[in-house]
Amino acid sequence: MFNKIFISLILAATFSGSIVIGQKIQGHVFELDEMQQKVPLPGANVFWAGTTEGTATDQDGYFELDHQSQHIHNLVISYIGYLNDTVEVGHGQGKLKIVMAENTTLSEVEVADRAPGSHISRADPILTQQITSGELRKAACCNLSESFETNASVDVNYSDAITGAKQIKLLGLAGKYSQIQTENIPNLRGLASSYGLSYIPGSWMESIQVSKGTSSVKNGYESITGQINVEYKKPTNGEKLFLNFYGNQAGRLEGNINSSIKVNDKWSTALFGHVSNQSTLIDHNGDGFIDDPVFTQVNLFNRWALHTDFMEGQFGVKFLMEDRKGGQKEYFTSTEDASAYYGTEIKTNRLEAFSKTGFFINSRPNTSIGWINSYIYHDMNSFFGNTLYDATEHNYYTNLMFQTYLVNTEHTITAGLSYMYDNYNEALNDTLMKRIESVPGVFAEYAYTIPEKLTLMVGVRGDYHNTEGFFVTPRLHVRYAFSEHSILRASAGKGYRTADVIAENLSLLASSRQFVFKEKLQMENAWNYGLSYTQYVDILGREMSVTLEGYRTDFINQVIVDKEHTASPIMVYNLDGKSYANTVQVEAKYELVPRLDLTLAFRYNDVKMTIGDSLMREPLVNRYKGLVTLSYATRMKKWQFDFTAQFNGDSRIPNTSFNPVEYQMAQNSPAYTILNAQVTKYFKRFDVYLGGENLTNFRQENPIIAWDDPYGPYFDASNVWGPIAGIKVYAGVRYTLK
Repeated sequence: MFNKIFISLILAATFSGSIVIGQKIQGHVFELDEMQQKVPLPGANVFWAGTTEGTATDQDGYFELDHQSQHIHNLVISYIGYLNDTVEVGHGQGKLKIVMAENTTLSEVEVADRAPGSHISRADPILTQQITSGELRKAACCNLSESFETNASVDVNYSDAITGAKQIKLLGLAGKYSQIQTENIPNLRGLASSYGLSYIPGSWMESIQVSKGTSSVKNGYESITGQINVEYKKPTNGEKLFLNFYGNQAGRLEGNINSSIKVNDKWSTALFGHVSNQSTLIDHNGDGFIDDPVFTQVNLFNRWALHTDFMEGQFGVKFLMEDRKGGQKEYFTSTEDASAYYGTEIKTNRLEAFSKTGFFINSRPNTSIGWINSYIYHDMNSFFGNTLYDATEHNYYTNLMFQTYLVNTEHTITAGLSYMYDNYNEALNDTLMKRIESVPGVFAEYAYTIPEKLTLMVGVRGDYHNTEGFFVTPRLHVRYAFSEHSILRASAGKGYRTADVIAENLSLLASSRQFVFKEKLQMENAWNYGLSYTQYVDILGREMSVTLEGYRTDFINQVIVDKEHTASPIMVYNLDGKSYANTVQVEAKYELVPRLDLTLAFRYNDVKMTIGDSLMREPLVNRYKGLVTLSYATRMKKWQFDFTAQFNGDSRIPNTSFNPVEYQMAQNSPAYTILNAQVTKYFKRFDVYLGGENLTNFRQENPIIAWDDPYGPYFDASNVWGPIAGIKVYAGVRYTLK
């Protein structure tokens, strides 16, 4: 009771009066086309001289940076093929308009009409890929789970063949080992682990940052393999009106509306609305189960921003309601007792609220105090055949940070306090489970920077878990630039997390199997080490980037969910032996001819874990992945053509040898290829797009074991390694009023 009262008081104080004393520096970066007309330059690096604080311009050439001082500072703008531009920025500075000058020392430089939609941040000491809104529009991108079709680093797969749940994989490991954030606030964890990727509509996203390896200690202790941060569109630079309507041949319909409103010179707000529905029952393989669940989702978001010469604040509220159903086709069509057939239903209500506040000290440049607060309420009522699962979660997160410099701005230090509170109430059939996690923490991070040459970032944090005790999280990141075109990065660090076994494995409820916990589960923790090298090469006046990277994750403890040794119970226990993941990836990006972008990538995964007494390949992880993307825009961008080919290697299928012969699966999945394509026609204020996914119509045949006996002892819909629904053709229209 005390915890609830305390959280309510904190939230009330935060949302009622939080403001930021500071200023945003905003501006646009342009290049000149053949007619000497200004054209937005996306992907340009914008950063404060002598620091690692920076950003990249979006598709419209827009950028926004904190300026936490009344003194004049130098803002550096850089882009390959252009001379670096340095602008003196003082307090109260209006919006900047910067036109880049061509670097005449490069031979035969041709000014391109656009920049790649995704690129690696040059200034960040952590290997971070920036995915802009332009990249997101190369595919349908209805929600976050569908935003990585053109990305080589992140894999997205179905978790089961009934509910439509999707999960990501990064560095060869499940998404639960990656920290997912929305605007640097932890999100999509706990009860949102299984279906949360569908909670963020694509049209709401401004950009996505994918960081590999351990992240900064400022963001918490949970990141082990990486971090995915989603930036929503901002009230200050979003569209006055944006509409998007989408539909596909499988019966999925979607509508989105965004509107940014400038209330006055100080206040601005943004409204986001999303409605999606699928009601068509499709069963391509004739197993009696519909390939995609039917669902209805309503998603609303309102955010506010306050800007003056000395104050700034942000806060917002988001609400989601979703109802998704799956199962046998007769469960939906039978005029008799539907309970005779197998069905699933997941009803979700979710509320999110956040505020971001901060203060700066006028007498000392680059010195500030920031405060983040977030509250999430998640309620889920569900059943999977005869299995009932209901759960609620209350989550509160706060992070108070202080940043300043030591001696000069080449030496910066950030220190702070954080607190994470989780209150779970779960009911699995007749078993009630209540869990409270209360984790206060303290952290400090030191960064040494030699401008445009070296960045050394060392951080450590200590946290006290109310049931697991005290633990320490050290992390190290190094970035060294041999030249403007050659960058080496290295990282090492530790991560911890508490396993939410049921919530993270809801796909296993779509089976006849029961969970058996052999022992008290300990926190998962692992070391992660990474090394990457990026080379930029000028070829015929156009830049090619090549990145070679390797990462290793070594688990000290891992919660093993073992379905390999018996037909019925799923054994859950702590790791007793080795568990590791090695990944090596090479990726190249180049503009073959003007306005034709090519991406080539290949990744190899070596992921093994001790299951029972045997060290074996982790199930349902592809041995390799290849990617080819082509994107061509005609002159003046009247048309755009996008093509993606994914080459997926084999994966190990969980052992089914203890089943009757007719209910056994092969030991390994075959390699397969997925082809996607999209054509977009641009008009002045709207564009029309037509596309296709999985054009080869490849499907995993019979993904459900014992589909003919769903209430029998061998029923299992969780061994999914490939597409289920086959080819999808879609079309849509977008309207934009700037």
